[in-house]
Amino acid sequence: MPPTPYLKLATVRDLRVFRDHLKALGITLPCDTEVLPAPESPLAAPLSVPSFEFQISSSAPPNPKPETRNSKLIIGNRFAVHPMEGWDGTPDGLPTENVRRRWVRFGESGAKLIWGGEAVAVRPDGRANPNQLMLHRPEHKDALAELKEVLLSAHRDRYGTTDDLCLGLQLTHSGRYCKPYDKKRMEPKILYRHPILDRRLGLPDDYPLMTDGDIRELIEEYIRAATWAHEIGFHFVDLKHCHGYLGHEFLSAHTREGDYGGPLENRTRFLRELVEGIRSAAPGLEIGVRLSAFDMVPFKPDPELSGPGHLGPGIPEDYSGLLPYVYAFGTNPEHPVEPDLTETFQLFEIMQDLGIRLVNVTAGSPYYNPHIQRPALYPPSDGYQPPEDPLVGVARQMNVMREIKERFPEMILVGSAYTYLQDFLPNVAQAAVGDGWADLVGLGRMILSYPWMPDDVLSDRPVQHKIVCRTFSDCTTGPRNGLVSGCYPLDLFYKKSPEAMELFQIKRAQMEKK
Repeated sequence: MPPTPYLKLATVRDLRVFRDHLKALGITLPCDTEVLPAPESPLAAPLSVPSFEFQISSSAPPNPKPETRNSKLIIGNRFAVHPMEGWDGTPDGLPTENVRRRWVRFGESGAKLIWGGEAVAVRPDGRANPNQLMLHRPEHKDALAELKEVLLSAHRDRYGTTDDLCLGLQLTHSGRYCKPYDKKRMEPKILYRHPILDRRLGLPDDYPLMTDGDIRELIEEYIRAATWAHEIGFHFVDLKHCHGYLGHEFLSAHTREGDYGGPLENRTRFLRELVEGIRSAAPGLEIGVRLSAFDMVPFKPDPELSGPGHLGPGIPEDYSGLLPYVYAFGTNPEHPVEPDLTETFQLFEIMQDLGIRLVNVTAGSPYYNPHIQRPALYPPSDGYQPPEDPLVGVARQMNVMREIKERFPEMILVGSAYTYLQDFLPNVAQAAVGDGWADLVGLGRMILSYPWMPDDVLSDRPVQHKIVCRTFSDCTTGPRNGLVSGCYPLDLFYKKSPEAMELFQIKRAQMEKK
């Protein structure tokens, strides 16, 4: 693989060098010189969600007896754990010891908002992999109750209380990216014909679309899962609308006919009917949305710069014959490599009217434009070399978040794309919250390698450089090839596992083919 032309942040320890590099790139990011400990740090400030009725459980699973009360939901600090899509449950959608270990680490992290913990499928054929957790049958409900208690116990043991810990559960259907029964076989559920993605997935022109009836049946599955999550004691459910999965695809269904396609009113009908149904079935349960606030045309490796053993940088698929581009949400239809937030702002107005106060803002999709969604220096094996300094991608997401926060100051917004900042994440995160760019800082990949970063930052301990995520992308390459989830380069538990050698052999074989 040829050397990357971009600065490797892992080699930088001087904040001035980092700031000078940002200036040279011409991008704006907030960055504090001094990282403050709790309680002085903006990252340590608690956040109060306006009063609503919710259920909490203090009894041990599997049969918790929830107590219902009116209360203010307190989020004890400004760190959040993003939802992960595990490839390490059982084929029946139940947790394994690997899953429990990850949830223990979520609880130990020091973050006070656990946004989903895991991407949980509401039905078997909606899974993105055959080992994804589910909330579809009573045994799934019992298992998630136990898993929740594992997380709460870990947090309580380390920090003494869970009174200021907020737990959500992400509910999902993977839509176009369903792979529910075989790690090597896609079984997509699609809403409309996408000229680029259909070709990538090998879908024929007559591949069936989900009907409006199918969608209404699915909505009932979501409502049942949300009701169970409420009974378990989760404070909120996340109705996932990001990363190319089904909820996200609804937002770009411009060409779909019927009740769920065409104008924005129809493209948001799925969300609106979900909210209405959940509010009726589980009153007092808060609802959040993880949203890809903007998107772009799919990218691919530049064939002119790819060769044996290396991937080329990403370039957009040819869209010249597809203008105006109507196959994305939050995208400039005349120049679909640029965001256009017109409909994004309209969607936020709709969510605000629906009483949704928690939104986790992300972008794009890991399947077709990962440099937009999770900036990284090293691509997954099915990706491409970054077409821009990954800090540009970080700044793009953070600046979009800033625009949204300025327009919707009453909403509680979680930011994404912070992991690539690596050792300078605390400086930027503190400034972002302090300057009002975001309410909370969400961490995903970083939590896999360095789950205790929030606690270290707020406790005035130095950053543990050896376990800072360097965006090697093995946490993506492994699952894409059917291996369990985890940080293979930096977490010794996975580094010493048999899967680590298998992953090494897979990567070497794939690179030899390129």
